[in-house]
Amino acid sequence: MEFWQYGTAAAIVLLAYFIRGIAGFGSGLIAVPLLALFLPLTFVVPLILLLDFTASLVMGGVDFKHVLWKEVGALIPFSILGVIVGTQLLVNLPVTPMLLTLAVFIFIFAIRSLLNLKGEKPVSQWWAIPAALTGGTIGGLFGTGGPPYVIYLNHRIHDKTQLRAAFSALFFIEGASRIITFFVAGLLLAQTIWWNSLGALPLMLGALYLGGRVHTGLSHAQMTRLIGVLLLLASLSLLVKALY
Repeated sequence: MEFWQYGTAAAIVLLAYFIRGIAGFGSGLIAVPLLALFLPLTFVVPLILLLDFTASLVMGGVDFKHVLWKEVGALIPFSILGVIVGTQLLVNLPVTPMLLTLAVFIFIFAIRSLLNLKGEKPVSQWWAIPAALTGGTIGGLFGTGGPPYVIYLNHRIHDKTQLRAAFSALFFIEGASRIITFFVAGLLLAQTIWWNSLGALPLMLGALYLGGRVHTGLSHAQMTRLIGVLLLLASLSLLVKALY
């Protein structure tokens, strides 16, 4: 990468993991589409996977005691199946359709966040199956599988601390399955991915710390709308890259 690319990538990583520190999710949703503007998806997705997995380890050390394992456990089996499907798509699909799909996907979730569309009535646990399959597939393909999980868990858990803990536990387990699958597919064999993830580690840890300090000062609705604005800008930028 050129010097400006390193500087831009560092700023994106700081922003993404600052948001992750506040909300417990959102790093991939912000980092992947922005980094994909000037880096290939087959580099960006494995890089953010390694950083996300490390972030889950760091946050899990604090939050796992608040995890509702019954809710998280219902998502895991179908999430792993989705990861396998998504990884195969990442390896075999052409780039432009993938970028367009990612742009539309991020845009839909951005509008949902901006409008704060979230019901208060808990949904059936059977919805864990399509949520996990979709989240795992999108996670394997784009490294941004959070939205289906977030939408489902938002309708099952209404305590902010328990919800943040559930995200950490789920993304840790799903991240481990993606690492194994990416190794098998050959996406984590390049040394540049490991060296860049190591270089980004201090930025990620610092941003997580700052985000964790802010976490208690914002309401859930305020954080949701902030993420929506960032995602809207990211999706529009990604759409421009895909088309032109």
